[in-house]
Amino acid sequence: MSGWLVIAGLGPGNDALLTGEVVTALAQATDVLGYIPYVARIPPRPGLTLHPSDNREELARARHALRLAADGGRVVIVSSGDPGVFAMASAVFEVLGENEAWLNLDIRVLPGITAMLAAAARAGAPLGHDFCAINLSDNLKPWAVIERRLRLAAQADFAMAFYNPRSASRPEGLGRVLAVLREECEPERLLVFARAVTTPQERLTTVKLAEAMPEMADMRTVILVGNKSTTQVGRFVYTPRRAE
Repeated sequence: MSGWLVIAGLGPGNDALLTGEVVTALAQATDVLGYIPYVARIPPRPGLTLHPSDNREELARARHALRLAADGGRVVIVSSGDPGVFAMASAVFEVLGENEAWLNLDIRVLPGITAMLAAAARAGAPLGHDFCAINLSDNLKPWAVIERRLRLAAQADFAMAFYNPRSASRPEGLGRVLAVLREECEPERLLVFARAVTTPQERLTTVKLAEAMPEMADMRTVILVGNKSTTQVGRFVYTPRRAE
C-alpha cells in the first residue's frame, strides 16, 4: 500500500514544542483527523483536507483514518500532548484488527510532550521520583475503578498527575477525588493546578491539600500531586529522588 498513517502528538499547546518529525509528517499529509480544537491548530493549505470530529468519536475517527490510508492517503491523526497518553494511539490499535488489509499499512506513532511533563517543567520537578498518571474522566471507566486506583496510588506514596479533572458534565468528580486524597494523605500535601500550560492562558497555582477546591480546575487543567516528601522552595515544587 502506498498510503501511510501517522498518529502524532501536538504537545501541550505551544507550537515551538512540536517535534521535528511531527512537523514533517504534517507537511506531507493529505488528510488530518482529530478532535475539533486539535485540528484547528493545523493551518489549511492546498492538498490538505482537515477532518475535525467530536471528542467521543475516537473509534470512528480511527476507522476513517485507516480507510483513507488504505486508499493511498498520507494521513495524520492528531492528539494534544502525546498520542499514547489517554489519546488516539490506543484507539487506532483497538480497531486495527477489524480489517486484515489494515495490518499491512505503514503506521507510526510520533510522540509529543504530554501535559503532565510540560506542567512539571513549569512547576520545577514535582514528578522527580516515582509517579503515576490517572485520567479522572468516568466516560470510559466507572468511578469505582478511579477511586480504587487513586486510593492505592496515594497509599503507595506515588506522586500523581491527574488528567481531565473537571468538566461541565462532571462538576462533582473532582470534589470526590479531593475527599479521597484527604482520607489518605496529610493536609500539607502539595498540589499544583496547571492550566493551559505553554499557552497565553497559562496559570499555575500551588496549594496544600487542605486548601484545594474543585473550582481551581477545568478540562484545560492538569493537577500534579506530590508525595509526602514533595517540597516547595521559593516558587518551585520538587520531589526528592530519595525515597523515605
